[in-house]
Amino acid sequence: MTARTSTLTDAELAARLRLALMRLARRLRQQSEGEVSPSQLSALSSVERLGPLTLGELATVERVQPPTMTKIVAALEEAGLVARAVDPTDRRVARVTVSAAGRRLIDRNRTRKDAWLAARLRRLSSGDREVLDRAADVLESFLEEER
Repeated sequence: MTARTSTLTDAELAARLRLALMRLARRLRQQSEGEVSPSQLSALSSVERLGPLTLGELATVERVQPPTMTKIVAALEEAGLVARAVDPTDRRVARVTVSAAGRRLIDRNRTRKDAWLAARLRRLSSGDREVLDRAADVLESFLEEER
């Protein structure tokens, strides 16, 4: 730990982290293909990660209101990236699944973002890469606490 980080208050560290993470997220979003919005790509990724979801479940996961999710899924469905299927146990409920085209889009986006980030990581010293590896562990556990 450097002298600078040991003297930061929690509020100062929070502000630095917030800004750095927001800038990194923005740069990673810029690596996405332009055919879907960040909200659409996030919803598509959640469906891919969590399996078939109802619109309500997806709205909860994405932390948006159900009408917003309805619009997002409609756009994804129109683009052929997701499909809605009636739940076999409750015909009133539809579940959203990722299509083959949706999986290809997710894979292309992840590959582009990973390549962009890996290129920048290669410029760092091994010590800095080790610090970021540890920071990733801390951030992952930090985010798990929220669930």
